[in-house]
Amino acid sequence: MSVIITDVVLRDGLQDEDVLVATDDKLTIADELVAAGIRQIEAVSFVSPTRVPQMADADALVARLQPYRATTQVSALALNATGVHRAVAAGVDVVHIAASASSAHSRANVGTSAAQVLADLSQAVASYPQQRFLGGISTAFVCPFEGIIAPTCLVEVAEQFAAMGIRTLGLADTMGTATTEHVLTAVDAVRDALPDITIGLHLHNADGQALTTALQAARTLGIEHFDSAVGGYGGCPFAPGAHGNLATEELVAHFHSHDVDTGIDLQQLAIAASTVKRILADSPQLSKQ
Repeated sequence: MSVIITDVVLRDGLQDEDVLVATDDKLTIADELVAAGIRQIEAVSFVSPTRVPQMADADALVARLQPYRATTQVSALALNATGVHRAVAAGVDVVHIAASASSAHSRANVGTSAAQVLADLSQAVASYPQQRFLGGISTAFVCPFEGIIAPTCLVEVAEQFAAMGIRTLGLADTMGTATTEHVLTAVDAVRDALPDITIGLHLHNADGQALTTALQAARTLGIEHFDSAVGGYGGCPFAPGAHGNLATEELVAHFHSHDVDTGIDLQQLAIAASTVKRILADSPQLSKQ
């Protein structure tokens, strides 16, 4: 069997680092990812630079990534209508819209309830019938404020994405603490309710269980889409205690050792991880003012 991996280090990875990475350096990272065989990159988020200054160059970076689109899908995260409008105008291949399964996390992350976020996003999506959208549900399994998310609550949010016309939905273990059993049970519940929806997983990794979860999801449920970040960088700045992303190089190695093909070259991926580490070490610290 084979799976598709989207690397999110340029977005999810860099947004949680206390440095400002130059646009040129982000392009260097993109070059290394593509050389390794990564064919889907989540490059930016269209959010307020006041809240997430690491994404202040989103428009410029997307413009400079246009030549990559012949071989590589470039996506961007948007958390509200303003972000959607900016992402579409920038010309990304896929706009990744996201809402929380937990309203408490939603208020911490975007300043409003999950219900309001979904209503706002629904109106924005309806404005662009030709644009490709991917839905994402953060804190899909565990919330730092509300604890364990019941599968029934996750299904309710998933159904609202489906009502917008979203047909691909990523479920995120934002905290990185969800057990494999809980993730598989929750995915099953969403599938039962929405059998026509393609489901992917975005796993953070607190206790080393994310590799087991990914393999079991692929083998037992046939999940084919996974997010990860080279180097294991990233996390949610607005989810206290959130752990870093599942490292792309670890995920690829784990899949390959169990005869799951990714189309990604591990040696080139190691070069990409070293490049990210060097760039982060050389980048200026964010101002604390």
